[in-house]
Amino acid sequence: MKIAAVIAEYNPFHNGHLYQLNKIRKEHGADRIIVVMSGDFAQRGIPTIVDKHIRARMALECGADLVLELPVYYALGSAEYFAQGAVALLDKLGVVDILHFGSEAGDISLLNRCASILAKEPAEYSIALKAYLQQGLSYPTARSHALSTYIGADDNVLAETLNSPNNILGIEYIKALLQRNSRIQPVTLARSGSGYNETELTQGQFASANAIRSQLASDYGTLAQLYHYIPPAVSRILSEDSMQHFLFANDFSSILYYKLLEECNRGYSLYYDVTEPISDKIIKNIGTFTGFDEFCMLNKSKDLTYNRISRCLMHILLNMKQDTIEALRADDYIHYARILGFRKRSSNLLSSIKSNASIPLISKLADAYKEFDGPALTSLEADLYAAKVYEGVKALKYKVPIQNEFTRQIPII
Repeated sequence: MKIAAVIAEYNPFHNGHLYQLNKIRKEHGADRIIVVMSGDFAQRGIPTIVDKHIRARMALECGADLVLELPVYYALGSAEYFAQGAVALLDKLGVVDILHFGSEAGDISLLNRCASILAKEPAEYSIALKAYLQQGLSYPTARSHALSTYIGADDNVLAETLNSPNNILGIEYIKALLQRNSRIQPVTLARSGSGYNETELTQGQFASANAIRSQLASDYGTLAQLYHYIPPAVSRILSEDSMQHFLFANDFSSILYYKLLEECNRGYSLYYDVTEPISDKIIKNIGTFTGFDEFCMLNKSKDLTYNRISRCLMHILLNMKQDTIEALRADDYIHYARILGFRKRSSNLLSSIKSNASIPLISKLADAYKEFDGPALTSLEADLYAAKVYEGVKALKYKVPIQNEFTRQIPII
């Protein structure tokens, strides 16, 4: 049985994602596809447009066999932490043959070369990186220049590669595989259609998830306008009245402001990825807070991207601490694989994972919660708290009951 894996957010699932799953089966002969998916918060530091259980159902309806949750400390991490957590999870399952991902480059050899340098961090590269950071460049830009300096390549070529979001993630996936000496083989597919950051819908059938979210967030946006860009199964799911509870970053503005105000006097540097300068900047600007998006724009700068600020604010809001992520990393990142949904035909896949995995496969949350301790319990409690915050904001916005993670049924297709 050949098993492929995809690391995704599906925020939401669209035609490009369906194209990828179909390619995996046709071109790589995969018998089963495992998806490691972010929970209720995404890597950009934003809430997912619909909750993880709905998005897991989308993936299963469109061809995935098993959906596992990426713990929130990695789902809301930088590209490096996001990749390290997801790859560690897949590696510890003990059954995955290939990791398939989209990239702007579509060239696995180029991505492999960059990843190999980043994994080894030779002295010349490290010196160049430090120098560019001291010039006040953001980390992604400094890294691009440092790699160009080390390789001696055309700066424009590498800059284009390293400034493309999917390329960046792909390189981090490969780097994580190399660092783990994993048997999983990376495979890439050239991304088609609109770019990752594109906010406008295109004429073709492939629109970015960002463009779809932007459409739904706009005053004039309707679900019907998106049917051309999402698979029929996803259209059907989102057309259900109970599913149309879309959340956006600004829906979290009030509770974020309260949290920032409550801790303003002692600062925020104990939180994950929040440095003293970032903490000072937030304190300086809190008096002009008008909303989540606006506050991110206010605090961004040449060396601090919007996404970095957004992630920091979400870390503060969700009570995610720097010492916690350091402890989790020191204990090899991942301590369990929580099932968000699966297809009935995949019982042999579940059996194979249970026989080969070095971490427990969680199907009954209550049982795991009682049995876990140490880093596993810490990580699981962070996931549960994030879900409570997400569900609470949804309940207040739409006047719907709060869903309980312990009693909610996972989708089985």
